[in-house]
Amino acid sequence: MINELNALPENFLSARVEDLFSMLKKPTLIHLTGKNKQPLFICTLLHGNETTGFYALQNLLKQYQQAELPRSISVFIGNIEAAKNNQRRLDRQVDFNRIWPGTHEHFLAEAHMMKQITEIMQQKKPFASIDIHNNTGCNPHYGCINKLDSQYLALAGMFSNIVVYFTSPKGVQSSAFAEFCPSVTLECGQSGEVGGIDHATKYLDSVLTLDEMPTVVPEHIHLYHTVARVFIPEGYSFGFADDATINLHSEIESYNFRSLALGTVFASIEPDSSAYLQAFDDDDREVGRDYFEYTDNDIALRKTMMPAMLTTDTTVIRQDCLCYLMEKIECPE
Repeated sequence: MINELNALPENFLSARVEDLFSMLKKPTLIHLTGKNKQPLFICTLLHGNETTGFYALQNLLKQYQQAELPRSISVFIGNIEAAKNNQRRLDRQVDFNRIWPGTHEHFLAEAHMMKQITEIMQQKKPFASIDIHNNTGCNPHYGCINKLDSQYLALAGMFSNIVVYFTSPKGVQSSAFAEFCPSVTLECGQSGEVGGIDHATKYLDSVLTLDEMPTVVPEHIHLYHTVARVFIPEGYSFGFADDATINLHSEIESYNFRSLALGTVFASIEPDSSAYLQAFDDDDREVGRDYFEYTDNDIALRKTMMPAMLTTDTTVIRQDCLCYLMEKIECPE
């Protein structure tokens, strides 16, 4: 189900993401040899409309066209069919970042593909794993980890002093690789922003030249733990124009990475409606009533929380979730 190559395809360094499907035909794992043979794993385009990782990778490799790579690199280019159409995923597809080992949907053909990639890379004993993403809504650049370990914190802290620790959803790439190497997910702002591409490029080059992980300085890290993922139930219409069962606050993106007081309104609902927001904790228990209260047709926070990944893109909200709710935690020594 995948291509596995030991060299870059012709014209790879000048390709646009929308060209990759005709060039590669299917998801592709590429191994490039460098001076240090322990590879850095770089994962891009698990979501087809999140292009920063691919263009940062191109920039990185262009820098070494006339020089030996400091370290070997293994690159996975993911959902190129969705990338051709500038979509997170096609309607008939599963989410490519929910089907890695640890997924509840291990029976899917795509999950077998991700298991194959994981097994190939585990044999190669990678130095680190970096999965590069974009946010749809306005968020700062930040790193995400799945283990509270100094090497994982260091890897994320090299990218941003904002680090998010999460263990749900299941089946994400960073969590699968976290079982055998330091692993991070980068959130590089909105897709296509030059600043995000430049930031990711410099970060990749910095990690590529490391001999070992740096020491973490805890006071430099702002560490957050996701406590719930919030969804709009399938049975309810929603939007931002006061014409749906659930009408989200029009300025909701401005809530991202802000500490919101209890009583902050997220949405209004139709009078006499039974509409509600769902929230699931790390054990997939529905805990919406712990975080939201319903008064005078408003849905408001029941406690002080910090959200992330809120967006006004209704397609992404349906395909993924409305947001994550987080709390600040102490950075381990």
